[in-house]
Amino acid sequence: MAKIVVDPITRIEGHLRIEAEVNGGRISDAWSSATMFRGIEKILRGRDPRDAWFWTQRFCGVCTTVHSIASIRAVENALKIKIPPNAELIRNIIIGIQNVQDHVIHFYHLHALDWVDITSGLRADPAATSKLAASLSDWPNNSTTYFKAVQDKLKAFVNTGRLGPFGNAYWGHPAYRLPPEANLMATAHYLEALEWQKDVIKIHAILGSKNPHPQTFLVGGMAIPIDPDSQNALNADKLIEIRRLLKKAQDFVEKVYIPDLLAVASFYKEWAAIGGGVGNYMCYGEFPDASGNMWFPAGAILNKDLSKVVKVDQGKIAEYVDHSWFENSTGAGKGLHPYDGETEVRYTGPSAPYEYLDTTAKYSFVKSPRYDEKAMEVGPLARVLVAYASDHRETKAVVDLVLQKLGVGADALFSTLGRTAARGIDCLLVARQNTRFLDELIGNISKGDYRIHANEKWDPSEWPAEAQGYGMHEAPRGALGHWIKIKDQKIANYQAVVPSTWNASPRDATGQRGPYEAALIGTPLADPGKPLEILRTIHSFDPCLACAVHVLDATGNELVKVKVS
Repeated sequence: MAKIVVDPITRIEGHLRIEAEVNGGRISDAWSSATMFRGIEKILRGRDPRDAWFWTQRFCGVCTTVHSIASIRAVENALKIKIPPNAELIRNIIIGIQNVQDHVIHFYHLHALDWVDITSGLRADPAATSKLAASLSDWPNNSTTYFKAVQDKLKAFVNTGRLGPFGNAYWGHPAYRLPPEANLMATAHYLEALEWQKDVIKIHAILGSKNPHPQTFLVGGMAIPIDPDSQNALNADKLIEIRRLLKKAQDFVEKVYIPDLLAVASFYKEWAAIGGGVGNYMCYGEFPDASGNMWFPAGAILNKDLSKVVKVDQGKIAEYVDHSWFENSTGAGKGLHPYDGETEVRYTGPSAPYEYLDTTAKYSFVKSPRYDEKAMEVGPLARVLVAYASDHRETKAVVDLVLQKLGVGADALFSTLGRTAARGIDCLLVARQNTRFLDELIGNISKGDYRIHANEKWDPSEWPAEAQGYGMHEAPRGALGHWIKIKDQKIANYQAVVPSTWNASPRDATGQRGPYEAALIGTPLADPGKPLEILRTIHSFDPCLACAVHVLDATGNELVKVKVS
């Protein structure tokens, strides 16, 4: 038996450590440890609930929009505020383009390098690459000249000896399967995606004043006025520009991302039987209409049973800390609902780097959330599975087409490959739906409906003495929930349970593994000294540890000192 450690395993967005035992060339056990901490929950106490969205944006420098939405929804739920349709549509567009940009960035810049050997592209024939690309789509950049230029750029980059983000990788690993031409094509699109994502996210600048950390969110609606005749408001010119950017986003997804995804997946079909995980999936639902109905349905799938969708009850959520560097006042083995959640650090981990974790005790700064005592996977796969099992028309059509093209059955979705494919499916569905949200918004404006904010209950004197509420959001990474308690017009308690808290959770009081840990069991390793296969499965979840971990002290007191020798 060998024990291996990958630390950090994330390419951006926080520090995650994976420890795994290997027997007979396969992973027999695994532990997921978040080794960083942050905290907003305690900082929020005593503040005005209407300001919470601004603070919660700072959970992460990437996942800013999602925490704003969840936070505002929590306050609106607590105070029973119903927002105007235009505000909901603008939020949907902001959420939607965030989803599309995030998925494309994940595929190309955070996950593709687990499947694509960039150095292999140096041996590719640009003419053959052009022929391959043209067989997949009619994307304009499919010429031999284009791919030759990309190859020359790649050669010049490699010759400098300074590989930057490509430096610490397992190039030439035996688990890579793509031919050189496919690797060159994917590398070209990696570079294109860098430029593309900078442009399409300008929608956030138009509707939110900036990105990251949009500024126009507001409890009760949005703070961007609508006036077709004003340059200082959402007018006809800005709506036209938003449509152009949404079209650009959809074109790239349809003609580059999805063809690349299918091409890469066709070489790794064995991964349709690897990385299945806990088998339970949860989605909160997303993109509400004026009546509160969700375009993406909410629900849970248990034990991989697609014949039944279970209704989600937020009251059944509890967080455990038996293997987390926290403590609960209720004692060992007791979970707390987020309304009563506590953020009390009790660090007992290694005092020096590179020490093995004591995985029989506490070993992570992530808590262990459970739904009805079950570990749940959240994210695009959960979203797609719930929609598919709910007979969501658009989802069923795209899922069935993808399964047909890959020549696999629906069981293939319960895997690392399925998780990666579901992200692309989710991205495609939302990229198409975004223009419909815009059309509806334009339709409302053309009828003279400029309402953007609900005026009631803006004055705290109208609030009850005590209130509590929750805000649910399907972030690109999955089910995100914020819970708030309000007393005397101030925040009395605040807790966030984020997607990576669900997925990266350590074992709970009963020893039940979290999704990362469970998904690694049985994974074959071609070379334990270069555990590329661990990266594939963990990166398929798109971990974001900055959002998932917590911190104790809002006053600046030192909690942990890390010594580097």
